[in-house]
Amino acid sequence: MGRKKLPTNLKVIKGTFKKHRGNKNEPKPDINIPKAPNHISRVALIEWGRITTHLEKLGLISDVSMAALAAYCEAYAEFVETSELLDDEAKTKGLRSKYEITTISGNKIQNPLIGIKHTAMKIMKDFLTEFGMTPASVQKVTAATKDDPKPSKYAQFKK
Repeated sequence: MGRKKLPTNLKVIKGTFKKHRGNKNEPKPDINIPKAPNHISRVALIEWGRITTHLEKLGLISDVSMAALAAYCEAYAEFVETSELLDDEAKTKGLRSKYEITTISGNKIQNPLIGIKHTAMKIMKDFLTEFGMTPASVQKVTAATKDDPKPSKYAQFKK
């Protein structure tokens, strides 16, 4: 199956783009932060505002990104809300561990919220990988900001 293909913008940012390997017919949507959908939660909306700013600076966001971003932001919100529920449950019930609960019959089992939290984390990681925003991807990024344009390849010859 091989590696997933990366968008050209991400290859340019990472410094791995080679013109002869580029897709001449690759769609190039305009860099734009799409309007957040009305159905996302308050926590998801806050994350939307945070992540879209970073993606815009990297040139990795457009209107076609809206559904993937909404799904990522909702997974993030589920992660945050589940984490808060685990903490609240441990405090209000005086539990020694928020990671396990005792059933009616006295058996100790993993708190079901842990499974929900881990699923949300997996979904978040998958979407962040698609947008090139995982720690491994970020280490390779050497993008110039809008205020700091990329120097000319001929700059070394100027006096």
